[in-house]
Amino acid sequence: MPATAIDDLYDYDPGYLADILKSVKSIAMVGASADKTKFSYGVLRVLHETGYDMIPVNPNPNVSEIRGIKVHHSLTEIDRPVDMVEVFRPKEELYGIAEQAIAIGAKVLWGQIGVYDDAAAKLAEDAGLQVVMNRCPKIELFRPFWKPRLDLKI
Repeated sequence: MPATAIDDLYDYDPGYLADILKSVKSIAMVGASADKTKFSYGVLRVLHETGYDMIPVNPNPNVSEIRGIKVHHSLTEIDRPVDMVEVFRPKEELYGIAEQAIAIGAKVLWGQIGVYDDAAAKLAEDAGLQVVMNRCPKIELFRPFWKPRLDLKI
């Protein structure tokens, strides 16, 4: 599918995205990387510096923290409420991650750019989660509808 067709297919109302980003406090990032050259590291950094409570999820047993934040090796290991599950994994894994997001009581399932699966979206929506696919929250934070949280210390 050409990139423009995917972008058109997963076109969200700016208010919907803004409301999600304003309402969530904790974000579990599945596929977070400790490698500073990886895009997931940069997104985690920006979201963390913007004031979100980031919960990195990486199955590698040798990764215990990212940016000084404790790493969990699965969503089910997280011992506190998670508002949003952001997915930095191949789209083929999204359905299983949606099942886990539902199981832990997340409110939002967010698939990073290139991460989309209509069956996973339906599963999550049917369970009451809001769903965003093929979008980056870091990018959405800087769109014109977003008011920066300038009151936060960086």
